[in-house]
Amino acid sequence: MTRNLGPTDLKRLHRAWRDRTPPRRIAVLLESVEGPFNVGAILRTAAALRVDDVWLVGRTPGPENPKVGKTALGTERYVTLHRAERTAEAVRAVRTAGYALVGLELAEPASALFELDLTGPVCLAVGHEDRGLSNELLEACDRIGFVPQLGKVGSLNVATAAGIALYEVRRQGWQGG
Repeated sequence: MTRNLGPTDLKRLHRAWRDRTPPRRIAVLLESVEGPFNVGAILRTAAALRVDDVWLVGRTPGPENPKVGKTALGTERYVTLHRAERTAEAVRAVRTAGYALVGLELAEPASALFELDLTGPVCLAVGHEDRGLSNELLEACDRIGFVPQLGKVGSLNVATAAGIALYEVRRQGWQGG
């Protein structure tokens, strides 16, 4: 019989996945992602996929913004938030923390995300809703990936793309673990 999971069964399901997930560090860098609902959605996805660190860079609003808070639903408490005014400052902090920096961008020479090795400590960088990652951040990235798309739409919403990319980072850990 098919049924929706109740609260206890849901906790068991999530605990089982946590138990079979190898430990690894994952981070996200949001470079001037200005839409508060996008930021909130990314924070919620980050918490759901057990991201450790989130850097809010430039004009990216934080959870004190009511619209970010409304979308994040308090999940920002499950990640460590860092604020950086400038991209270079955030890149230094990401490197000091030991992460490889992977940009998510439709750019040359990007590879499909599933073709990249995302199994070590990875910080996924996403950028502004219209302009994407700055040239400064693209140059600083160790690798650049994109989400392959088959339809007639040229790009995805930044929160959707970040969610797909974060899932791919986790998926690779499940396969390798």
